[in-house]
Amino acid sequence: MNLIDIKGVSHAYRTPSGPLPVLAGLDLGVPAGTFAAVVGPSGCGKSTLTRLVAGLMIPDTGEVRLHGERVRSPRKTVGMAFQNPVLLEWRTILDNVILPLEIVAPRTSRASRVARAEELLALVGLSGFEGKKPSELSGGMRQRASLCRSIVHKPEVLIMDEPFGALDNFTREDLWQTMRDLRAKEPFTCVLITHDLRESVFLGDQVIVLSGRPARTQRVMPVDLPADRTIDILYEPRAVAMLHDLRDEIRIAQGREGAH
Repeated sequence: MNLIDIKGVSHAYRTPSGPLPVLAGLDLGVPAGTFAAVVGPSGCGKSTLTRLVAGLMIPDTGEVRLHGERVRSPRKTVGMAFQNPVLLEWRTILDNVILPLEIVAPRTSRASRVARAEELLALVGLSGFEGKKPSELSGGMRQRASLCRSIVHKPEVLIMDEPFGALDNFTREDLWQTMRDLRAKEPFTCVLITHDLRESVFLGDQVIVLSGRPARTQRVMPVDLPADRTIDILYEPRAVAMLHDLRDEIRIAQGREGAH
């Protein structure tokens, strides 16, 4: 059963020169407990999709549903992580992580919030850094803290909009594995927006390819790889074949079917 259902969604932005359509009759579903990676040409509406799922925007036509209920406003059960971690410099890493709990669960005790945050920070290898300020951590460490903050309140849905895009390749691959481990310990349904096809195959249970703008669902590719996958699996024939297929799909979405 789908936790996220998007049916017939169309949306356009208002610009001085007139409406700019970004989504056109988009249909897709994300089953509960799965990880959906969304790829497509630059500017095709991927980030708009995340805002619609989060309830930060309402589509012009069509509907977005979570658990069968139409999304009309922001939800406490949705967590978000972005390319820029946006950690508050005047708060320690620990206090940055517990911030969502202060908002969505204000009656919980400080001790229980701290225990929850420390548990997650340990999972991502940040034990001992709880009292540091964001500027004292590397970019990869700040992104780990941001991931903890996005799931500290145990959201049903985690939306990730290119969270690893600004990092170097080695740090990015390390964080993919961190994300894999977090999913094993903290089950949630995830929608990941990414430009990195390797990332989509490594993390996804399915890869959703969007067409060029205005976007529709061009293809949904199941990722038939084990849950405990390692980076090495990306060099195996079945993963390589999926990556080739995805590259072809992106060429089609860009209107470059004959490109090589």
